[in-house]
Parts: sequence; structure tokens; C-alpha cells
Amino acid sequence: MVPEGEQEEENQRRGDEGLAWAANILKIELKMRGVIYAQLVEKLEDIGVQETEVNIRNNPAQGKFSAAFLIQCLEAINCHTLHISEPS
Repeated sequence: MVPEGEQEEENQRRGDEGLAWAANILKIELKMRGVIYAQLVEKLEDIGVQETEVNIRNNPAQGKFSAAFLIQCLEAINCHTLHISEPS
């Protein structure tokens, strides 16, 4: 059994890795489609999501990047298929 404090640290580390991984998925998909953050803001508005370019840039670094937001972004840029692997 892992001591509670160590388990919490491990969970935090995995959460941080997952956050970075999700943010990188978005960056890669945007780059593949030639979409910059300013354009993403417009595309998000088209599907009813209000967000600023500054927030999109800063949210992953502040731990405010949710799976729901990732899916909204992917929908906004018409990403219907996503090939992913686990973070290493």
C-alpha cells in the first residue's frame, strides 16, 4: 500500500501530465489545420462558446483546461477523428 501523501503526489503528477497532454493535442490539431488562437476564438463563437485568446493561451498553464473545453475546440475546428496514445 502506498502512503497517502505519496499517492496524492503521484495523482497530482499524473494530472499535470494529462493536462499538458490534452493541451498538446489541441496545439497539434490547430497546427495541422493552420488555425491560430485568434481564429479558434471565432470558431468557438460560431458554436456558442465565448472565450478569449488570452484565456486559451493561459488556461493550460493555470490548470484550467477541461476535457469539455478540448472537445469544444475540436468540434469548432471540425476535428472528427483523433488518434491518441497514452502520455509517456
